[in-house]
Amino acid sequence: MATPKSESFFLNVRSRELNGFKARKRPYFGDVVTDFKEIGAVAVEHHGEETPPLAVSFCKTSKNSHIFAVSDEDGYVSLFDSRRKLPSFACHRENAEKARISDWVAHQNAIFDLCWIKEDTNILTASGDQTIKIWDAEKKKCTGALMGHTGSIKSLCSHPTNSDILVSGSRDGSFAIWDLRCKSSPKSYCAESFVFSSAVVKGAHLLSQSKRVSCRKAASMSITSVLYLKDEVSIATASAVNSIVKFWDTRNLKAQITQACPHAESSSAKETRLHGISSLSQDSNGVFLTASCMDHRIYLYNVLQLDKGPIQHFSGCRIESFYVKSEICPNASHILSGSSDGNAYVWQVNKPQADPIKLKSHDGEVTAVDWCPNEAGKIVTSSDDYTVRLWSLENSRFSSMRSPSSVRRRVMAIPSTECRKLFMNGEPGWLAKGSDSSYNSDDVLNQINSSDPKNMPIIRTPEAQKKKIPSFDTKEAFEKTPEASLNSPSSVLNPPSSVKRRTIRDYFLVTP
Repeated sequence: MATPKSESFFLNVRSRELNGFKARKRPYFGDVVTDFKEIGAVAVEHHGEETPPLAVSFCKTSKNSHIFAVSDEDGYVSLFDSRRKLPSFACHRENAEKARISDWVAHQNAIFDLCWIKEDTNILTASGDQTIKIWDAEKKKCTGALMGHTGSIKSLCSHPTNSDILVSGSRDGSFAIWDLRCKSSPKSYCAESFVFSSAVVKGAHLLSQSKRVSCRKAASMSITSVLYLKDEVSIATASAVNSIVKFWDTRNLKAQITQACPHAESSSAKETRLHGISSLSQDSNGVFLTASCMDHRIYLYNVLQLDKGPIQHFSGCRIESFYVKSEICPNASHILSGSSDGNAYVWQVNKPQADPIKLKSHDGEVTAVDWCPNEAGKIVTSSDDYTVRLWSLENSRFSSMRSPSSVRRRVMAIPSTECRKLFMNGEPGWLAKGSDSSYNSDDVLNQINSSDPKNMPIIRTPEAQKKKIPSFDTKEAFEKTPEASLNSPSSVLNPPSSVKRRTIRDYFLVTP
């Protein structure tokens, strides 16, 4: 017989500082995952000429999550519908014609990154022509251009809650913050409005001993990836220089807040110099961050424990160019990565030592990858073989599962009056059978949700039935004081409304 936990359901909730029930989540695939199935492939070509894709991104809203965008080396943006049936016996060009929604020339140079904003109505494109453009996705019309970088723009990321704000990283070694509301009036001869950066940090990853950098070595200081963190004021940046991830506070960009690195401080400069980072990614809650390193490993960090270094690393893929990217899935259960060996790889976050799932179909280096945010198990991979491939799991394998991390992080607040009712009435039927009975917290939730509020059950562990619980003030016990909330690291991502918001800066010493 399974031994029940010593804490009650609500005390366990209290210890995790959530004050609520578990929220039902979208489908999640877990330990039973054995393989992905390819459900379609499309060619990236225009007017009969194939071109390698450089970036892929699914729409972010649930109603449009079946649509994904592809940017390529020729400066095109293409939109595809992943719901179209793409038979394996059809050629990739036929599939592309069937699945393509629209495409257009966005730049006269390669597009290295793209990003959906404003409820998927607009797309941002970062190009080798040193500009970022804002596109109306439906009209295929450019509504603005961001100018200021002096090198190819390698990465961009929008603010987590305000899509008018974004950060970009460039080959010139700088990252810039932009506000799309600060537009100049368009000239009569040009329909586009221009946006200039609100703040720029130059030489963000320049080595201290490098006082001067020649044009020949410019690529070595390139910013390869940027992220706007979920605390809404912090930025993470990575470069081709080394494996260091730097963190910045947008309110004071004079110096970094802190940094994270997989190597010990005693590691030689030669060891870290060649191991740049090709991409960064974060889960939907902003708790975990991944860094794809040129030492062929993907490092996983907890953003609230950066001083401890990576909490895990994942190996098996080959990261031999900065075009190879990785993405952690929204619920932080799996990591997807491209590879220079022509395969894509999927790891379970809670089993870093296990062999990854290998996705075989591509004939060239697998570069950009992405997870569908609203369809569990659906992913897209792109490759130098001029194709983009869709993969999925069979519904029966994951339809009834949910992410442990998502259950832990996402909750619904419950009124304190309802909490009191839970402790004022009789024993629930599922505990009446005996103190040695095991229980399931999902059953608890279902009973609570379906019960009459006037007859809410007491929720206790089986051990708690053997003794009477003394009366106590439930409001005092379960409602956190401002001081307790302020001292909690979780206040970075979910700050109490009664206290001033904390950010990642408050947990690390600021470099003088």
